[in-house]
Amino acid sequence: MVLNLTIDNKEISASKDATVLEAARENGIYIPTLCDNPKLKPYGGCRLCLVEIKGLPRPVGACTTPIQEGMVVQTSTERIHKLRRTVVELLLSDHPNDCMVCVKAGDCLLQELAYLYDLQNNRFYGEKRQYTQKDGNPFLERDMEKCILCRQCVRVCEEIAGVSAIEIAYRGFKAKVCPSFEDDLNCEFCGQCVSVCPTGALSGKAWSRKGRTAKTNEVTTTCPFCGCGCSLKLRVSENEVVRVSSDPDTINEGWLCVKGRFAYEFINSPDRLDAPLIRKNGKLEKASWDETLDYIYDKMDSIKQEHGPDAIGGLLSARCTNEENYLFQKFMRAVVGTNNVDHCARL
Repeated sequence: MVLNLTIDNKEISASKDATVLEAARENGIYIPTLCDNPKLKPYGGCRLCLVEIKGLPRPVGACTTPIQEGMVVQTSTERIHKLRRTVVELLLSDHPNDCMVCVKAGDCLLQELAYLYDLQNNRFYGEKRQYTQKDGNPFLERDMEKCILCRQCVRVCEEIAGVSAIEIAYRGFKAKVCPSFEDDLNCEFCGQCVSVCPTGALSGKAWSRKGRTAKTNEVTTTCPFCGCGCSLKLRVSENEVVRVSSDPDTINEGWLCVKGRFAYEFINSPDRLDAPLIRKNGKLEKASWDETLDYIYDKMDSIKQEHGPDAIGGLLSARCTNEENYLFQKFMRAVVGTNNVDHCARL
């Protein structure tokens, strides 16, 4: 069922289950937000998506307000602009002023909003949050002074990863995101929390001082660690992969496991093979692919002619795609002529 409404004097239609924010996004109308994520349940925590609706006495959050037939919405009045500007000012009032050295600079949503509302000076000054204890986990850097309590990390850990490793503890000014009993983070380290964090509160430890997003080149590839085929977005600086992420419109919807997101340093290892090796006179020597494939063919053909096809066996890898594994077993059965095919995952 479709409902008709008006947003910023523009008549639009949207699904009856849509919120005002979703309806606006679907029709190219910008409403700023810090806590909303299209893949997570509405939270309504940042209050940046406030809009005015005809007939209601006060502004409401667009991310938690369902649309109604004939609804009239204003998203950018002078009153709304002042309210949003004040919200950003309050968030910045106890936020570290270290944008020049922050890993998220140029890719920080809070920084973009400060630019949007021209916040060169802040009316609000007071106590700054300070957390002296740093996390001892091997993958994630948690800088809680930069946390804006949008709860995206908590929600993605609960709703997507199904782990619930973190939650907001305490209340008021002392509120912060932390694991149980404020211990070091001990979870699956999938890094989903990093992927949704809108500020520099969460980042990868291996990324530190390795190049900001704006200063890196983007290369899309497929994860080599299993057959799921997750899409990776490699960030490359000076011919070195410095971080890994994934786009939300891919087969894995932007989500990655710990290996896909953090186990990329092997790419830059000097010990990686860059050419096939053939043993000659007892030593492994580099060879071209044509030479290598001819060598494999000659060896397999001679074994088959002398001992029969069942003297040959094939072992498949879980790191290949399903399609590659299918073609390999088809080659063994139809070309080589043997059913001696096995797979490492079966072990």
